[in-house]
Amino acid sequence: MKPRNLSMLLAAGIVLTAAGCGSDNGAAKPADTKPGTAAADAPVTITVGCQPPKSNPLERTAWDEDVAAFQKLHPNITIKSKDAFPCINPDTFQAKLAGGTMEDVFYVYFTDVQKIVAAGQAADISPYVGSVTKLGDLRPDVMSVFKNGDKTYGLPRTNYSTGLVYNRKLFTQAGLDPDSPPKTWTEVQEAAKKIAGLGPGHVGFGEYSAGNTGGWHFTASLYGRGGEMVGPDGKTAAFNSPEGKAVLENLKKMRWTDNSMGAKQLLQWEDLMRMMGGGKLGMMIGAPDVVQSVNNDFKGKFDDYGVTALPEAKSSLSGGDGYMFNPKATPEQIKAGLLWLEYHELTPDQGQFNYERNKSQGRPVGLPTPDLYGDTAPGKQIVETRKKFATVPVEHFAPYAEASTTIQNKIEPPKAQELYAILDVAMSAVLTRQDADIDQLLADAEAKANKVLAKSS
Repeated sequence: MKPRNLSMLLAAGIVLTAAGCGSDNGAAKPADTKPGTAAADAPVTITVGCQPPKSNPLERTAWDEDVAAFQKLHPNITIKSKDAFPCINPDTFQAKLAGGTMEDVFYVYFTDVQKIVAAGQAADISPYVGSVTKLGDLRPDVMSVFKNGDKTYGLPRTNYSTGLVYNRKLFTQAGLDPDSPPKTWTEVQEAAKKIAGLGPGHVGFGEYSAGNTGGWHFTASLYGRGGEMVGPDGKTAAFNSPEGKAVLENLKKMRWTDNSMGAKQLLQWEDLMRMMGGGKLGMMIGAPDVVQSVNNDFKGKFDDYGVTALPEAKSSLSGGDGYMFNPKATPEQIKAGLLWLEYHELTPDQGQFNYERNKSQGRPVGLPTPDLYGDTAPGKQIVETRKKFATVPVEHFAPYAEASTTIQNKIEPPKAQELYAILDVAMSAVLTRQDADIDQLLADAEAKANKVLAKSS
């Protein structure tokens, strides 16, 4: 899994265990301050994680500019930025907590939030989060990631859902309408056959089946069909179902009956990126950041690609990241951190949503992510500004953007990486063996998954 690819970063699970938490800041109970009040005028310093590294000068410059502008608005608050890439590292997370070097406002993936909460490694910010102006406009399914019961433990920075990435240029060459991408899996099969028929080396539909990526995309397809990875109690597998069987049967048909998936299999993240960038791959499951990676790193062009909703999607595998607070942070630091997060991550036309600046710096503008607000007033404002300063063809992503406002997002299952590794076996078998027994593959995977889930309960 490549760190430059956001989808894979957000999909990567991190095993966190309970550890003692230290900080150079004095501890204080949240109840010491009236809920919802603004930061006090007394000087307060906060450390904030995930400052872009020096190797990404455009992003770092923008961050530093925003810190300066924020501090001008709030002269009593000093932000000490901490850079690291990746922004969270399982090898150092526990050491930072134990050693008292964890930032006051620290970066997390969606997949790790509940593990951090259960381990007592984040502050309950419920008494203060009401001060965030647009809190009520944030997507409920996104905010639910940071909730545990009636308590709130953080705020989101990004959110994405899974769709279907396709090569508009190949669609045209194959006699397909690039402005009318497939809406059903039957239409995907038909389009894949036509693209594969363009000649040697052309692959209609590509899929992962190694390095945990196969199980990751199995989950995306399963969610889209309305299936579940685990049962309601989180202790048993639920993917050995009609929906899970349909995922594998669809791939088996495209691979062996239609011959639209190519002979080379056991593919991982970079393989499909390279194929898409090389102009030979017609379709793959992915989010808009796939197009950005293909453009930036694999010689593709934004104009050649589009993204639409996952066919027949009832739900969508989502991912994202955000910030939580050190449990040793004082009430004043929590309130200052919330002010910063609202300024930099959640306000239209500011911080990460300053599209006018992004365009002036030569960064791509127009991709329909992050989607934090849906169809609310701030969400509409962000969309309009994004269109105004767009440097990529916004219309190519319109079907995805429209669907994202109605499709329910679902985060990854517990023990995601372990389950993905197990399901890699089923995915690779279906794509490399014509006689693969789907029922047996799912039964074997279910038995292994149940053992993994039982250990976590």
